[in-house]
Amino acid sequence: MKMTYGRLILAGLLTFTSLHSYASRVVTDQIGRQVTIPDEVDRVVVLQHQTLNLLVQLNATDKIVGILANWKQQLGDSYAQLVPELTHKAMLGDLTHVDLEQLVALHPQVVFVTNYAPKEMIDQISALGIPVLAISLRHDDAGQQGKINPTMQNEDQAYERGIKEGITLIGDVVNRPEQAQALIDAAFAGRKMVSDRLKNIPEQQRVRAYMANPDLTTYGSGKYTGLMMAHAGAFNVAAATVQGFKQVSMEQVVAWDPQVIFVQDRYPQVVQTIEHDPRWQTIDAVKNHQVWLMPEYAKAWGYPMPEAMGLGELWMAKKLYPQKFHDIDMQQQADHWYQRFYRTHYHDNAANSGSR
Repeated sequence: MKMTYGRLILAGLLTFTSLHSYASRVVTDQIGRQVTIPDEVDRVVVLQHQTLNLLVQLNATDKIVGILANWKQQLGDSYAQLVPELTHKAMLGDLTHVDLEQLVALHPQVVFVTNYAPKEMIDQISALGIPVLAISLRHDDAGQQGKINPTMQNEDQAYERGIKEGITLIGDVVNRPEQAQALIDAAFAGRKMVSDRLKNIPEQQRVRAYMANPDLTTYGSGKYTGLMMAHAGAFNVAAATVQGFKQVSMEQVVAWDPQVIFVQDRYPQVVQTIEHDPRWQTIDAVKNHQVWLMPEYAKAWGYPMPEAMGLGELWMAKKLYPQKFHDIDMQQQADHWYQRFYRTHYHDNAANSGSR
């Protein structure tokens, strides 16, 4: 028999009472909410894939008792091979909804959600006495914190501050502060290496690049993917006309005539389309065989991940300016990162798919 909402609230309050019989502390999440959580957190439910990926790298997988149901779709099929423990976790809800009965049964001490999770969803979980923390990995202006596509005065600064604050918060919540700082340091060390080597390239000499996704969608300005391209020394041809993530026309791509085309690792079919569709054959990148399927670790998502900054931007820069990074072995760099933060060796599962 299904539990009524009243019984759910009672069960939740019993959970809350047991949690708060221990010492507690107050933290502020990334949409500005002050939330009381236990001093020691050992049971978390994660309804955002970026936070799930960060918890794995913080070596806190054992604290996860429930995850979003579509985590494989969000993180890619190879993630299950990388972190097989996740296949045994309870699955419930997604970015914008959750099964409250399943949630209560897991007795979580904290639930992580995305910054644009509906207010009703956050309120329902909170009403059960379960602390909810919203993560954006951005430092947004007031009034913009709960949006998917916020208005940003300085998007580079918003994401740089935001990822530091987000990783620090998640690390503090699950009592992994040292691991969080190590992850932040590694991310920005990779970015510094790239910026140091590219600092003398004038803006007008930067390589024209395009991020190809299915159905002629691409990233312009206002998303981390565009910043990733900029940090790697690319001139994103879509930045001036596309805000966020949008579909463009084939005629527009032909007019942009990018010198390099990047494709996220989860879309190898896009590489095949580009290489065989006659409409693409006049574009410089296609004629010169500069269409690159990105490795799994690049994580060229709309939101930043530490390995995207520490490894992905470096990989991209090496493709754009091979002479400046001739001494960098990306397989070695990736393996070092994976051993350190995933506690396993890096295996390039897409090594034989598309142009590399």
